[in-house]
Amino acid sequence: MSAEQTNGAQDTPRLLYCHCAYAKVVPAAVKDEVLRKLGDSGVAFDAVPDLCEMSARKDPALERIAGDGNLRIVACYPRAVRWLFHAGGKDLAETGVEVLNMREDKASTIVERALAAGPVVREVEPDPDPEPDAEPDAEHDAGASAAEQPAAVAAEPDTIAAEEETA
Repeated sequence: MSAEQTNGAQDTPRLLYCHCAYAKVVPAAVKDEVLRKLGDSGVAFDAVPDLCEMSARKDPALERIAGDGNLRIVACYPRAVRWLFHAGGKDLAETGVEVLNMREDKASTIVERALAAGPVVREVEPDPDPEPDAEPDAEHDAGASAAEQPAAVAAEPDTIAAEEETA
């Protein structure tokens, strides 16, 4: 039975527990204690063996799990979890998703937060290192000399010449 079916109130978040079965990056004692306490609590939750594997397989269940937010995920680093869903084909909602980190937090802290009443109000952590634009900023770089431009832009003519010589 899924957490969606038995948690009752609309504002009670769905709860997902990832056992991180294959990566072996979460301390076994923490995983086991968290899983035992969640099971003993009587609160409904979904458990998956490994989000990494689900992401790699692009498991369609990720879409159902992600839903539209109001979700607590017990797994590892929030940024990693967000990118696992992205790589698996379903981004997590920008708000209403809380990721609890078993790699860094104590089991008691994880369980307390996982079982907290009320809707999730935290947002998914913003990406502190967004991908750079594919194209250089033409307005900014137009008047810059080769020495002032980023290395990739400054090295471009040499790269093209080297490719032409090998062709």
